[in-house]
Amino acid sequence: MAASNAQSTAVKSYFKAPEGRYKLSYEKTHPAGLLHYSHGKVVTQDKPVAPPPASSSFSSTSSVRNAAARLLGGVNGTRMLGFGGSNGTSKPSTANKVPASPAAAAAVTAHSPTAASHSPSVVSSYDGEGTYIIFNVGDTLFISDYNSRDKDPIKAIHFSSSNPICHAFDSDAKDDHDLLIGLNSGDVYSVSLRQQLQDPGKKLVGAHHYNKDGSLNSSRCTAVAWVPGGDGFFLAAHADGNLYFYHKNKDGTIDASLPIIKDQTQFSVTHAKSSKSNPIARWHVCQCPINSISFSADGQFLATVGRDGHLRIFDFAKEQLICGGKSYYGALLCCAWSPDGKYVLAGGEDDLVQVWSMEDRAVVAWGEGHNSWDTQLLLWDLVMDEIVVPVRRCAPGGSPTYSTSSQSSCVDNVTSAGLLQSAPSRRDVPKLSPVVAHRVHAEPLSGVIFAKDSIITCSHEGHLKIWTRPCRTNSPAGNSDVPLESLNNNE
Repeated sequence: MAASNAQSTAVKSYFKAPEGRYKLSYEKTHPAGLLHYSHGKVVTQDKPVAPPPASSSFSSTSSVRNAAARLLGGVNGTRMLGFGGSNGTSKPSTANKVPASPAAAAAVTAHSPTAASHSPSVVSSYDGEGTYIIFNVGDTLFISDYNSRDKDPIKAIHFSSSNPICHAFDSDAKDDHDLLIGLNSGDVYSVSLRQQLQDPGKKLVGAHHYNKDGSLNSSRCTAVAWVPGGDGFFLAAHADGNLYFYHKNKDGTIDASLPIIKDQTQFSVTHAKSSKSNPIARWHVCQCPINSISFSADGQFLATVGRDGHLRIFDFAKEQLICGGKSYYGALLCCAWSPDGKYVLAGGEDDLVQVWSMEDRAVVAWGEGHNSWDTQLLLWDLVMDEIVVPVRRCAPGGSPTYSTSSQSSCVDNVTSAGLLQSAPSRRDVPKLSPVVAHRVHAEPLSGVIFAKDSIITCSHEGHLKIWTRPCRTNSPAGNSDVPLESLNNNE
């Protein structure tokens, strides 16, 4: 019996989906020497296209650890879940001038090498072509060649003063500063991914620095996102419930002169007094950590989720909270928009993925099937026309793991004038069962990316697996033009 149980829980080299069988093509990881300290992990795939950057007068003094990706039809921010089309790629929106950001879309964390013998090779002849997976753990950033079967990364960037928490990539950046990095110390950087690949060293180079040494906000930076079509504007979220609005080319060392928040219980937006200030504005969203932020493809709406268990949706241009809802239990950890902007997904500690409808201003479905730390990859087929109110009930001890009191581990008193709904009754919301439930890693998953020819999964230990799609006889290796659609999961 024990042998049978062990066999049933083994990690297989394939899994079945409605469209066919996905096969494990190859794996990627980090050198053997690992750091003891590790934050959330992120994997991203990136295909930078900007010309080589000029040397920058700015320098980085903090650590960096994150990823970037070339995405189509996705959104940006630090999201852990998202939408994918039937072929693994969402349909791009014509209004989306900025295809997507990597951090929000794909990210993984890995560990750093401690021995010189594990140092990756330097890509001195990098010319802007190719597709790369960037992942991090502890205080080291690794860059791997997606088109190569080599397990080891081609470059490692080591930092010691703080650990990266989040990142976002702008594939349509008009200059080479296309990658945002948020640190545990509260510092935020924008850098050129190309320049990092061209530099032979192991330190971050040519960085623009914002909120230096936590001078404006010393709480950890929990999420970053480029504003779609914003030409260099971006947001940085913090653990104290505040969002900051920056421009990458403005001096981040000038005092923003933002006044003290008078009423912590009220949502508020405050603009800097000087036009030279960076950040330009502060949004006080809640009194608990903001765990994830995500823009709709056209940039009209911004979604946030936090430790208080609330999904909040804002009209970004009008700077107004327009709607939102509550989890059944605990914090919400991640959020993502559908490519058409009609739905928002949010996942959290209740083991559910809620589907929020912008038209109905309500939760219209829940994706179920997870149990905390179950190490499974779950995929749902979201066809709204087929959703019906369920008559079944969850088995005792199964998902969702929720409390009838719907208490979050963090109480937030920020008022919303009735715009934030409480969690609906379980019997009133349809539940979706996954079409795929497969144990793809021995450790819990921390990120998922949908590529054209494959699905990439990553684990909390910094191990990546590339799963070839059905009817794809050729591996991604040798394909230098791989558009990515990503979906990050905190499952």
